[in-house]
Amino acid sequence: MAFNYNLDFEKIDFRKNPEMYRVGRGEQGVLLVEPYKSEILQHWRFKNPEIAAESSDKIYQMFLDYKEKEDFVGMDMARKFLQMGYTRARRYTNYKGGKKYDEDDKVNDRQNDPVKAESATIFMEKWKLAREDKNYLMRKKDHQKKYG
Repeated sequence: MAFNYNLDFEKIDFRKNPEMYRVGRGEQGVLLVEPYKSEILQHWRFKNPEIAAESSDKIYQMFLDYKEKEDFVGMDMARKFLQMGYTRARRYTNYKGGKKYDEDDKVNDRQNDPVKAESATIFMEKWKLAREDKNYLMRKKDHQKKYG
């Protein structure tokens, strides 16, 4: 089932109401679902490889902590932040300032920022661990079967 953007995200505590959460595709809802957004976002950084390593380690540890608490929504949100770390670092690798389009909606020239590329690789490694975790995959399937 698709991510439902019509919910009142300011009022819903998805830890107390996991039945309202939909996985969606990719990073959908990553900046909406509370309390997870507030818990994870403060640790999400990718400016350089050192910062990316610290950030991805922390977020992956949060994934494992949510896993230990049998909190699928938290696991999925941590996975989304790891994915977003990769995709945003790749965007900054390819486009100065992360801006793909100019003011006329034309695609800017691509670049290759090796520092941001390394940050992306660091996040990719942790994202892969999370998305392929057998417990995560089982819980994801169960959640989708139960709630959509």
